Amino acid sequence: METEFTPWASLAGGAMIGLAAVLLMLVAGRVMGATGILAGALIPASRADATWRWVMIAGMVSAPALYLVATGGWPEITVPVSTPMLLIGGFLVGVGVTFGGGCTSGHGVCGIARISTRSIAATAVFMVACFATVYVVRHVVGG
Repeated sequence: METEFTPWASLAGGAMIGLAAVLLMLVAGRVMGATGILAGALIPASRADATWRWVMIAGMVSAPALYLVATGGWPEITVPVSTPMLLIGGFLVGVGVTFGGGCTSGHGVCGIARISTRSIAATAVFMVACFATVYVVRHVVGG
């Protein structure tokens, strides 16, 4: 398995995520944690709370269409694992989000920017788990 190194695309994506996080904090006073936004949209505290959450989700989901308009083609997406593996991975992410009190976007982007010790610790745990998972998948399992 080979991973393509894409520094410019990664930098652009990171900058856009950071900009979105800053704008959400500036406009709505809210932290941009993707799983928290989704959970709050599914079980909203109020109509106004649901509205901004669904607008954020629509923006996230519509990104490929914006890419199509900008480039004339759909983004190339390859998924090197089976559907059952995706479902298992999604379940494990959900468990991690629940026990970690948030997701990588909430802790890693917004929490660290606010110098939250809880978010710094959570992000360190995410990163160690990620490194270990990649090592096991590539060198132990042989994926």
